[in-house]
Amino acid sequence: MASEANEYLSPLPMKGLCNLLSDLKSLVFDLDGTLYVNKDLGREIHFCGCRYIGDLKGICVTEACDLIKATKQRLSAESGFDSSLSHACLELGGDLRELHRRFADETRPERFLSRDERVIRLLQSLGSRFELSIYTNNNRILTNQIMEMIGVAGLFKQVLTIEDTWLPKPDSDALETVYRTIGRNPDECLFIGDRYDIDLRLPAALGSAVFLSTSVEELLPLNKLMHEEEL
Repeated sequence: MASEANEYLSPLPMKGLCNLLSDLKSLVFDLDGTLYVNKDLGREIHFCGCRYIGDLKGICVTEACDLIKATKQRLSAESGFDSSLSHACLELGGDLRELHRRFADETRPERFLSRDERVIRLLQSLGSRFELSIYTNNNRILTNQIMEMIGVAGLFKQVLTIEDTWLPKPDSDALETVYRTIGRNPDECLFIGDRYDIDLRLPAALGSAVFLSTSVEELLPLNKLMHEEEL
């Protein structure tokens, strides 16, 4: 729910929150699960990863999916944080470049996605006051295709993908690359994402504001919070 998401941005009294927002210059959005939510596309990407691990290990897709699930659970138990498909594939001996080559070759986002004018208006409104960037674990080909399909291409000053560092979120070196590329200090940035441990925990630890949003409905109130007006 939006109120729960806002808790990550506003743990301060209103005066302190206003001071925090007054320092913001850049909004950094995750892409998948944040600017759009589509479970069917998510499943297609997941099963593509399972096919890759299946080929790598010489096992069937179902066994590969079970292995990835067990690996993610083990990594999460060891770290205390959620784990991603990318980290599971790396742990199983996979190569991120080959994994993302398969994602790009085998995934067809146009089968699942369409424009959401609410998100477009939101970004246009926010872009009138802040620099907008994307920081995603996705590859460049799929990122560009998805942005075109949902109608947000051209609305961002910077688009950073896994290909900029080949270090999946959360990673401190990759995050430093984000700050350096957008030319902002951590306290000048607000990060928006749908997975706290993957997208937001590390930026928050470095001093950035964060906003958790797991649906478009949770994302839209960001405009009111930042602009004190509704779309």
